[in-house]
Amino acid sequence: MSKRIDVKDLNVYYGDFLAVEDVSINIEAKSVTAFIGPSGCGKSTFLRTLNRMHEVLPGARVEGEVLLDGDNLYGPGVDPVAVRSQIGMVFQRPNPFPTMSIRDNVLAGVKLNNKKISKGEADALVESSLRGANLWNEVKDRLEKPGSGLSGGQQQRLCIARAIAVEPQVILMDEPCSALDPISTLAIEDLINELKDQYTVVIVTHNMQQAARVSDKTAFFNIAGTGKPGKLIEYGNTQNIFSNPTVKATEDYVSGRFG
Repeated sequence: MSKRIDVKDLNVYYGDFLAVEDVSINIEAKSVTAFIGPSGCGKSTFLRTLNRMHEVLPGARVEGEVLLDGDNLYGPGVDPVAVRSQIGMVFQRPNPFPTMSIRDNVLAGVKLNNKKISKGEADALVESSLRGANLWNEVKDRLEKPGSGLSGGQQQRLCIARAIAVEPQVILMDEPCSALDPISTLAIEDLINELKDQYTVVIVTHNMQQAARVSDKTAFFNIAGTGKPGKLIEYGNTQNIFSNPTVKATEDYVSGRFG
């Protein structure tokens, strides 16, 4: 199911403000890519362009290309909703639908896409998705209870189960552990390592150690100052980015001198 992403000469705007400038990057299939950089450098904005979530904001737009296995996601006639079913998103704070049961939370995306499935198929999909998110054994006896009754870490894994239930090719994660305790964070990191066997995973994180632990490649974004656009400064194998970066700003950031 996994697919590669190729971004070419991407500029991201909020109205007339250029937020991210001239990013070109190749993200390999079945890998984990981490975006790192100081606050306000555009890494989350850029992440949201990869499944066209950026454009839900009034006045937001992009120039350039985002290719999913060669198909331009911003091409004429491309349905953004179809794009988002191929490229799922997990947000900073767990956001299960509070009035829905755990079961219905998993099926929410499938139902939104008007996909007709039998009860037997739905049951199998719920189990496989929750197993895929390493949550099945913890919730299998309370599937009809509200998702909001789970712990923060469990809620985040429920959101991951909801994302993979629609069978995407790519999963985007915007600081998925920032609101979680260390034990829940470890569970999510273990899950990310398992997900890359089937999916292309892209994660934004402020945690340098997390990027080093979970990612195969790392992209460092930076900003020249307030009001300036964010830029991709360096991209490469995670081990090289952290141990032998080629740009001084990257070395300064990963060593804690700023950011």
